[in-house]
Amino acid sequence: MKIKFPFLGSMLALVTFLVGCEPLMVLNPKGPMAARQASDIMLSIGIMTIVVIVVLVILTFILFKFRASKQPNDYEPPHVEANIWVEVICIGIPILIVAYLSFVSVQSNYIVESAPTGYENEKPLVIYASSSDWKWHFSYPEQGIETVNYLYIPTDRPLEFKLYSHGPITSFWIPQLGGQKYAMADMVTTLHLAADVPGEYMGRNANFSGKGFAENIFNVTAMSQKEFDEWVEEVHERAEPLTEDEFNKLLEPGHLGQMTFTGTHLEFSPAPEHNHGLDIDDLESNHIDHTSHDSQTDSTNIETDHSGH
Repeated sequence: MKIKFPFLGSMLALVTFLVGCEPLMVLNPKGPMAARQASDIMLSIGIMTIVVIVVLVILTFILFKFRASKQPNDYEPPHVEANIWVEVICIGIPILIVAYLSFVSVQSNYIVESAPTGYENEKPLVIYASSSDWKWHFSYPEQGIETVNYLYIPTDRPLEFKLYSHGPITSFWIPQLGGQKYAMADMVTTLHLAADVPGEYMGRNANFSGKGFAENIFNVTAMSQKEFDEWVEEVHERAEPLTEDEFNKLLEPGHLGQMTFTGTHLEFSPAPEHNHGLDIDDLESNHIDHTSHDSQTDSTNIETDHSGH
């Protein structure tokens, strides 16, 4: 009894504390990709909760029904070989649960790897997000702007991030907009996101990359397209151009505040050529280009052969 009341008091204090906490960022989505992933998380939690409750109920029933005090002193349990229905339930239900969650996971993978739902026919804003020890560089090639450790994005428009690293492998993650994806040194990975709600969001490197990893974070501000265009004009009026010497200094290990430049480092330090995860449309266009090239090559060879004869 002495242990019971402190334990119950501790549990009550913990519950009271958790009730006052803000919702987890991954369960407070502000974009279609994050909403899909939050839905999958809640589905998994719901299924696991049902399984745990059913198992605990069965366990309680068995412990109560077959408790030792209820049986006579000379009781001997019967010899049971097996029960086909128990085996079917114990094996079949987990298989069905895993199969269903696998189907949902594969379906979600295809959804989050393509253009955001509802934005399929809109032109995306392309942003090159590259990391270095321990900072993030965001290049807007269309706008001719580069920022360090902060990101401005328009709402209600698809975003296409081209991710790579100037050093160790990092992981680009904005929890309220979508899942994380790796940024590597010798290749570019593509991440599709969108923000439906204006606001301030947190982004970070979710992959350990050295002693400065904990502060390898960035701020994200989602705003209307009009406000975004006004910000672009303001940057071109006030910001200094990014030079190669300045960029090389930025790549040195260390922490920096937020910085803004006109121009991007892509002009003198382009992204890796190998692009992992091309869209289907890109693959089809590449296939057409290769087919066209092969046809031209074949016709050239034919003409050469004829001229030789």
